[in-house]
Amino acid sequence: MRIYNSLGKEIKKIKKNEFKDVSAVPGGTLYSDSRVKYLEYTPINYPYTVLFETEVVYNSTAFIPSWRPIEGFYISTENAEYKISNSSDISVKVKTSNFKDYNIKRLSDYHFIAKNLKSIEPESFSPDFSTYAPFLKAALTKFEMEGVKGVNNNWVDFGLWMNNNLINGTQELPQNVKNTIKQLTATVNTDMEKAKIVYEYMQNKTRYVSVQVGIGGWKPMDAEDVDKLAYGDCKALTNYTQALLKEVGVASYYTIIYGDDKLIDIDKDFSATQGNHAILCLPNNNDYIWLECTSQTNPFGYTANFTDDRDALIITPEGGKIVRTKVYATEENIQKIDAEVFLDENGAILADVNIQSKGAQYGDHEGIQNKTIKEQELYYKNNFWKDLNNLEILKMAFSNDKDSIVFTEDIKVKIPNYTSKAGSRFLFQPNVFNKITMVPPRYKNRKLPFVIERGFTDLDTYRIKLSNNLHVEAKNEPVSIQNKFGSYNLNITTSNNVINYRRELILNKGSYSKEDYHEFREFLLSIKKHDNSKIVLNTKT
Repeated sequence: MRIYNSLGKEIKKIKKNEFKDVSAVPGGTLYSDSRVKYLEYTPINYPYTVLFETEVVYNSTAFIPSWRPIEGFYISTENAEYKISNSSDISVKVKTSNFKDYNIKRLSDYHFIAKNLKSIEPESFSPDFSTYAPFLKAALTKFEMEGVKGVNNNWVDFGLWMNNNLINGTQELPQNVKNTIKQLTATVNTDMEKAKIVYEYMQNKTRYVSVQVGIGGWKPMDAEDVDKLAYGDCKALTNYTQALLKEVGVASYYTIIYGDDKLIDIDKDFSATQGNHAILCLPNNNDYIWLECTSQTNPFGYTANFTDDRDALIITPEGGKIVRTKVYATEENIQKIDAEVFLDENGAILADVNIQSKGAQYGDHEGIQNKTIKEQELYYKNNFWKDLNNLEILKMAFSNDKDSIVFTEDIKVKIPNYTSKAGSRFLFQPNVFNKITMVPPRYKNRKLPFVIERGFTDLDTYRIKLSNNLHVEAKNEPVSIQNKFGSYNLNITTSNNVINYRRELILNKGSYSKEDYHEFREFLLSIKKHDNSKIVLNTKT
């Protein structure tokens, strides 16, 4: 590695033996043969330029290195070159994305050069980096992975290779397990009922541990070993579940996918070793049910926030096929808060709060039940209700209905000095439990489009009983806002010293141009203003 100063003069040269070589085993991985070399370098002046010269020897032709001329946010590139020299009779497939936008020159079919590429700054709600940054993928039409040969003209070929060479022969189960799973499903009639029993059996028996060694990065561990050890990685647990389902006559497909909270697709137009995760697909009439086999707590068929709404590769005996995973629609992703609130004459609040979460919002909430009491209290104080000063959690109870996939939280809280005083009047914010407090930043010249990856629906209903010494002097008029990004409706009524507060916020999933961003931000600013608006209360004389 060579370091250059701002004038282009070489100021330091660093050789291979000066780099540190360490194991690259992530958390949750039992064993991996991955390693990384890195260098700790502290510059004395900015800007500075780094020139890397590396040679990497691969023992597999299943992974042709990709090329990212811009490696990530805030990284500019003075010069980058990519060239494939192919001395074999095997053809190479290459796909480029976003090259025209960055003036990257194509010198030949397999030779590209990029110069003076400016860095990209992240912007709020921007799409995945790979969708707008330059990116090149390459693959051989015939390849070998640790001695296992394959053909890769298309996804059908690739899927056949996986099915015939990686999965077949790995699904034999012990006889006692076969007997057990057949007994458990003997009294149910439908495939989905059988599948649910199998899935819960797998969840109760196994746990997730990652193992990444050699072809083990792609080939699943034998189902018999998973049963004996009671653990496995995503491939092993998916394969084990498929083996169990096969024993009770339920069809399923091993599936390769990108697991991430952002929506990242398998590229349906470019067959290659893609994906970072494995799940299971169950055909169900003209649709599919998806199983996350690494989770011990997920409800049957629940995949929101990690493998939802993206193209995946299912492996069938006839080959690979790209299909879309479940989309959790805006109207499914519900958070409903109902609260009984009492406001005393000193401005303190005592409230019983009921929160029901469904769809993608179920996944945002249900993990709280598995934390310690201290962690639960900190979650409400520092995260979910971080805008509520001096919040006291008096009681917590949780209910997880996995059949209906509804998570319920019953929380009793106290908030001293919630109101602010102005003379003899109190200023009271009726939206106690679900305010928008932050909006995305303003950009003078936004460069990127933006995306709302998952829509949601929030429904809030509070019944606020006032102390007998208080009455409403002034309140807000009803609010109704509707546009392509969603809608916001707010209505406050009073009756017999009770304030009835009803709020509905719908945010629509969608992809939008950079020109739409200002309107979107104004929509959120307007919601924030109404969420934080106050009612004037006065004492009775």
